[in-house]
Amino acid sequence: MTTGQPGTGAAQPAPAGAQAENQPATASPTGSTTGPADTSGTDKAPDSAEASAATTTESPGRSPRSTDGAKPATATNGRPTGPSAATGDIEPGPAKDDVPKPGGTGKAGDTAEASATASNVTGTDAPKRGWISRLTKRGKAAKGDSAKAGDAVKAGDPVNADDTRADAAKADDPTKADAGKVSDPVKDGDPKDDAVKSGGTAKSAKASDADGQAPADGETKPADPDRWEAFASAPEPKPSILTRSSRAVGRFLIHEWTLAALGALALAVLMTWPTLRYPRYTLPQDSWDPSLQAWQMAWSGHILLADPARLWQSNTFFPELWSFAFSDTLLGYAPAGMLGSGPEDAVLRYNIMFVLAHALATFGAYALARQLGAGRIGAAVAGVAYTYAPWLLSQAGHLHVLSNGGIPLALAMLARGHGWSLRHGYRPERRHDGWVYGGWLVAAWQLSLGFGIGLPFAYFLGVAVLVAIVLFFVRRLRTRQAVPFGRRLLLANLLGGLLFAGVGLLMAFPFFRVTELHPYAERTIDDVDGFSPPASGFVTAPAESWIWGGLHEGARAALPWHPEMTLLPGYVLYALALGGLFFSVWRLRHRLLLLAGVLVTMAFAMGTRFFDGTFTYVPLFEHVPGWSALRTPGRLMLWTTLLLGLLAAGAVTALTDRVRELTAQRIPSWPGPWLRMATLLPLLLVTVEGLNNTPHPVVPTQPAAMRTAEGPLLVLPSSQNLDQHVMLWSTSGFPDVVNGGSGFTPRQLDDVRRVSQAFPNPTSIEYLRTLGVRTVVLLRDRVPGTPWEITIDAPVESLGITRQEVGDAVVYRL
Repeated sequence: MTTGQPGTGAAQPAPAGAQAENQPATASPTGSTTGPADTSGTDKAPDSAEASAATTTESPGRSPRSTDGAKPATATNGRPTGPSAATGDIEPGPAKDDVPKPGGTGKAGDTAEASATASNVTGTDAPKRGWISRLTKRGKAAKGDSAKAGDAVKAGDPVNADDTRADAAKADDPTKADAGKVSDPVKDGDPKDDAVKSGGTAKSAKASDADGQAPADGETKPADPDRWEAFASAPEPKPSILTRSSRAVGRFLIHEWTLAALGALALAVLMTWPTLRYPRYTLPQDSWDPSLQAWQMAWSGHILLADPARLWQSNTFFPELWSFAFSDTLLGYAPAGMLGSGPEDAVLRYNIMFVLAHALATFGAYALARQLGAGRIGAAVAGVAYTYAPWLLSQAGHLHVLSNGGIPLALAMLARGHGWSLRHGYRPERRHDGWVYGGWLVAAWQLSLGFGIGLPFAYFLGVAVLVAIVLFFVRRLRTRQAVPFGRRLLLANLLGGLLFAGVGLLMAFPFFRVTELHPYAERTIDDVDGFSPPASGFVTAPAESWIWGGLHEGARAALPWHPEMTLLPGYVLYALALGGLFFSVWRLRHRLLLLAGVLVTMAFAMGTRFFDGTFTYVPLFEHVPGWSALRTPGRLMLWTTLLLGLLAAGAVTALTDRVRELTAQRIPSWPGPWLRMATLLPLLLVTVEGLNNTPHPVVPTQPAAMRTAEGPLLVLPSSQNLDQHVMLWSTSGFPDVVNGGSGFTPRQLDDVRRVSQAFPNPTSIEYLRTLGVRTVVLLRDRVPGTPWEITIDAPVESLGITRQEVGDAVVYRL
């Protein structure tokens, strides 16, 4: 006899005869096992083979299926038998195609064939039998039968796996004992045959037994959790402090920013070579302005340790006041000036800071490009192009111009703290007030290095803050929602802005005092005109360029003052930036804004050469506080180079992203490695174009007389360039000296140089005594061709002074 569940459209034939004894219970797709079902309450077929057939009971959630080719068996009264028929549960009728014909009985052969396939319904061939497709067509799985006979349990109620034995189906007749008991569920993927034990020996379950008991799963005893501990892996030992520290150091060393800093430093050493070849005896480009700046670092470090109140009253230009503010001070390098003493240490310090300034500029521009959304290679292109642009090679003797790394680094930190990038826009979740404090601190440090580069940066920050505030409120009005910002971020900007403004005012006060004391020191528009480059300067390289220096010699000769007018940022950079206008990761509006910034900064860098500066430089010179001190507009090319670098970074990043996509799609990936190496070509070209041919002259040796001479003293001969060497020599003890060289020459120093032409004579001696000068050092190696060539060996006893030969100099004590 077969069991069938109406409503599923399938009937499952039960095994007949001897097959029923060996037929195992099958596991349902849901994990329950199928065992023999109780036949109580149904009509018995007259055939003894059918009478001995055991029916199967389906687990809740699964309906039995008829196998292909097997006719559904029916009871003698034509009604289908099964759990629903036995218990009287009302179930939906069978599907049209699966309704057995009334009065038909299965043949013996059909029954045998059905029993042969019934055990495979839940096996791997089940999908082949069509039951999944039928479930899909009907849109839902058939609900399970009642767990207990006589209970009106709705189909589809969940069955607790732990209570399966207690909820097994039972017959209505109490004399029938556990005929329909359901076995424990079987775990997914591990169906077990309950009828087969120890090596596959089957236990017979005869259908003719009075109780109809079918072999059921044995109740499994819960396993002791400790019995499996022997097979578990050994617990990982807790690392020691040394191990944790070494791991932290390792992670730090391979971090992107560590590698970027080390790479920038190594590149700086190579690109500025041979600066560190003889760092105690040579200076890059020339020995004049670098000597002045070496003295500036030495003086600030020395006086801040000895007497900070005398910071602005330096030992040079005696007896002038506020003499340390006669030119940009590099005050931010004062901590370095606290190390070492004497001229050799001052030269070594200068060369080290010269290399570090290049490294910081590369790192700062890299950080800014990365924060704005560029890839690593694109950011590296921006960093190298910003630092080693050919036009900057002509500024090798101006450390205050090369010390510009704080500009992009501060902008990167401020952008990071505000959660803003060019590629992704404003992301409030990335805000961090710590980066904002750091950004303002770096900006203040950059301003302390000098106003020549710091003043335009200060005004740029002021304009950027105003634009950000306007955009913030415009966005709030447009969306009618409060844009996330936060009190902590607002406080960080207020405190950081006050710090930056305070440093600026403290730095500006001495310069305003100098302007009051020396009104002639203020620049005029004629001074600006003399340093304003023509448009041809943007394609002309300086003589220090290794590639273009010799080729552009004729073009430089046509420039009035080529050291400040050769403004080529690099032909490779031009090409990459042009490509970035059409192929870039930046949005179109951002590319257009960068292009507008490039053109505007170029116009300002031309000074009075762009429509006489009527709409660009002249209004700033006349109306913006402090701008009149900037006589070299060509140095604004720094901003042009930075914007061109960002355009190039967008193009290179788009290229690397595209190459990465192409190599990921190729199987095999070859020539993927070659394509990735090709993305380094822009970086290589920008680096090669920045190679230098900068001379490194030997610094004049300090005269022995300068080591023992007592101040205040005057060193002769005296001139703008020669006095810068005297300033460097004065780092041995920092005696007061009349000599000095800066952006302007005080009138008193001009008078000293004019009167001392006749030294030693009574007029000059009296004048120097009036100033407070007590010692005059006359250098023999510099007197040829000067008035002192005749008087250097003349006797002085009648003049009331003494004369002494010290090394290669003559020392006069007044």
